[in-house]
Parts: sequence; C-alpha cells; structure tokens
Amino acid sequence: MTKSLTGLASAAAFLFDMDGTLLDSTPAVLATWEYFAREYSLDLTEVLKTSHGVRTIDNMRRWCGLEDPEQLQAATNLFESMIVAEAQRLQSEGQTGLEILPGVQVLLDELQSSAKPLWAVVTSATTVYASAALPTAGIPQPPKLITADHVTKGKPHPEPYLTGAKQLGVEAHDCIVVEDAPSGVKSGVAAGSKVLAVCTSHEREQLQGIGATWIVNDLSKVQASIVDGRIHLVIDQSP
Repeated sequence: MTKSLTGLASAAAFLFDMDGTLLDSTPAVLATWEYFAREYSLDLTEVLKTSHGVRTIDNMRRWCGLEDPEQLQAATNLFESMIVAEAQRLQSEGQTGLEILPGVQVLLDELQSSAKPLWAVVTSATTVYASAALPTAGIPQPPKLITADHVTKGKPHPEPYLTGAKQLGVEAHDCIVVEDAPSGVKSGVAAGSKVLAVCTSHEREQLQGIGATWIVNDLSKVQASIVDGRIHLVIDQSP
C-alpha cells in the first residue's frame, strides 16, 4: 500500500526558525563567512557544513577560537551587522539580499488574521540582527521573538523552542516547529513538538531520520486555516 504524501495536522501555534525558514540570507551570510575565513584562517567548506542554525556566539567560539566574553560579543556583533549591511548593499544593487521564502507570506497572512497570537520566531540570531533582518525581508513583526539573547543554551538544545511555547502561553507538544537545519529539527524534537522540516537550505536526505514529522520542499506546500483559535494544516510532502 502506498503511503500518503498528504498530511493533516492541528496545533495551537507555530514556532518558526528565521534564516533559511522564513527568509533566505544565503548571499549575505556567505559573504560574511568569507570575510571571517580570511581573518581567522578558516576552512570555509568545513564551516558551512555545520554552522547554519547555530547561534553566532557558539560559531565564534567554535570556529574562531574565541573564549574571552568581550571578544566573543564583539565578534558576534560584527558578524551579524555585516550580514545586514551586505544584504542591504545587495538589495540596493537590485540583487538578492534578504528575501522572503516561497509560501511564507501566504501562511503568515493567515496566522495574522487571528486576534489570538498564533506564532513566534525562534532564532539562533541575536535580537539586533533578527530585528533588522525581518523587516528587511518584508516579514511582519512576530507576536513573540525569541533570539540567542533570551536563552542560555542554543539549538539543538530544546530551550529555544520551550521558551517560544512558554512566551505564547501554550504547551510545546501542541506546537509545530518549522525548521530548515538539522540542529533546529533536533531542538524542536527535544522540546516535544512536532517538526515540519523545509528543504530550503539542506537536501531532503539531510533532514531525514532525525525526528521531523513532515518534510516539505518549502512552505508553499502548506495550507493553513484558523478554526476556533486553532491552526489546521494540509501538508503536501511530495518531492
């Protein structure tokens, strides 16, 4: 018997990752990592394999060998400010800087139609970067924004998504986490949420076998409706 590729789901809230899930920051992030690779003599290929979805401060500690708190914070601030500056430069030249991903606007419009807050952004970025990146990509201010500044342990630890659920006043097990990176998928699973993985920055094979409930190409494959304050979904998992 052929397994159905269409899934149905209901949830109290969405918890969205940001980079790679709601918006594409790849050109700006790549340019920034190229700068840091030169400054710290890094193997850029190795860095890019695992850096996505991880807090910048953790990447600075791991890849740049920084331990001093002031140096770590300074490097984190520089990295994220460079992403925004590069994105704005690219956009001013008519190129892709920070761009909203397919299906995101339609889904957020539906969630925004509810008087009850139904979604939060849970990102490994800092508040400064996230607060600049979201409007640059044309994404509305989320009801709740949880950043690296609000947690002591980043993804794949469950703390970020547990914090997001708590901020919305719902249980994590009644939330759907939307993620594009393996570390984020693992974080959502560890928090007890169902996880919708999107293949916007990683191959489908990289997102399989780590606990995601559904895997879709992007959020254009997800249809949402609000009924009695709950989110009801039809999810197309076809490749």
